[in-house]
Amino acid sequence: MYRVAKASEYLVVTGVGIIDIKLAKKAWVFPGQSYSKFDVSPVNYTFEVQAMSSEKLPFILPAVFTIGPRIDDEESLFKYAKLIAPHDKLSCHNKELVQGIIEGETRVLAASMTMEEIFKGTKEFKQEVFEKVQLELNQFGLLIYNANVKQLVDVPGHEYFSYLGQKTQMEAANQAKVDVAEAKKKGDLGSKEKEGETLRNAAAIDAETKIASTQRQGEGKKEEIKVKAEVKIFENLREAELAEANADLAKKKAGWSREAQVAEIEANKAVALRDAELQKEVEEMNALTQTEKLKAQFLSKAGVEYETKAQEANWELYKKQKEAEAHLYQKEKEAQAQKATAEAGFYGRKQAADRDFYAKIKEAEGLKALAEAQGAYVSTLLDAMGRNYAALRDYLMISGGMYQDIAKINAEAVRGLQPKISIWTNGSGDGQQQSGSNNAMNEVAGVYKMLPPLFKTVNEQTGMLPPSWMGTLTDSTINN
Repeated sequence: MYRVAKASEYLVVTGVGIIDIKLAKKAWVFPGQSYSKFDVSPVNYTFEVQAMSSEKLPFILPAVFTIGPRIDDEESLFKYAKLIAPHDKLSCHNKELVQGIIEGETRVLAASMTMEEIFKGTKEFKQEVFEKVQLELNQFGLLIYNANVKQLVDVPGHEYFSYLGQKTQMEAANQAKVDVAEAKKKGDLGSKEKEGETLRNAAAIDAETKIASTQRQGEGKKEEIKVKAEVKIFENLREAELAEANADLAKKKAGWSREAQVAEIEANKAVALRDAELQKEVEEMNALTQTEKLKAQFLSKAGVEYETKAQEANWELYKKQKEAEAHLYQKEKEAQAQKATAEAGFYGRKQAADRDFYAKIKEAEGLKALAEAQGAYVSTLLDAMGRNYAALRDYLMISGGMYQDIAKINAEAVRGLQPKISIWTNGSGDGQQQSGSNNAMNEVAGVYKMLPPLFKTVNEQTGMLPPSWMGTLTDSTINN
């Protein structure tokens, strides 16, 4: 079926072959598809929005909004077709939606402003309300075509605007009374001013007449003097212009002479410069010729040397290839690197770098394999020891010979020190029971018995002797 929408309508087609929806003015509707129409003409919504200012003063904002789908934006039309079109555009659903957005934005904006700011900036307040409402309507694909907000009115029981009007009326009446009194004052003052002005004008005319007569006489004399002065000035100007013309002529003659000399010098210099340029070109050509000659000579020599080295390198390459056939994969890579080195110096260095890189890779692979093997070994030991990490650590230290190494290191550390160890006793270990007074004296006697071996040990290890008042050592015990 072929369907066509009216001028103010659109077709919405869904079904087989259409991912989401399809909007069109006319379209074929195939089996498995359905269609519907929606009107895009705008609708008028009339509201009386109740809001409250930041001072908690309520007011009513009567408004008429003309709202409809945004037909100049395809995305907005899709939104409207999905969200709004299924409902009648005059239904309570759409009206409540629009009214909720307008009331919400108006209340939020009014709550941030005082009543005085709202009343004085009514135009800006309305414009900001329109912008915020439009921002919310965009998500439904709607556009405000026109908005008419009437004058703010009071909520029943709150007479703010009424009292504000009465205040304005009283101020206007008082101002009118002031204006009447001011006009009366101006009338009385004006009458007196006119009378005085008449007298002043009469006196002024008499004075001006006398002044004019005197001025006429003075102007005649001034004109005569002025004419004589102008004649003298004219004569002086003519003499000055003549002198200036003569000076200009002299300057021009000097300039022409100087330009002729400069032109002659420039011509001579140009000839010399051209001669130098030609000489320079000749020398450059000679240098280029000599350079090409030397280049051909050295290049031919270098070519012969390169061919010779290339033949030698090919022989070395063949020999190394034969040797590399019996070696492992790493030796084969080394032979290939040597082959590359033999072909050319630069290419050889590159192959050598590749060989080293491959060796590092193989070494890394070997380390990796060793690490994996050690990891498997440690994991096996750990499992065998019941996941006892302390037992595994002790086993590894014993099997690795760490304790032997520690003992060896300690022995090496004290080797050559030859420590001297002195052991002495105070002789009180006989185990016999003595009285209390004898025990105290025995302790003192033990201290004195301990001093000689102590002094001897200090002398042996440091070479120091005790002071004479504490005691002396025999000659046989002194360590010199």
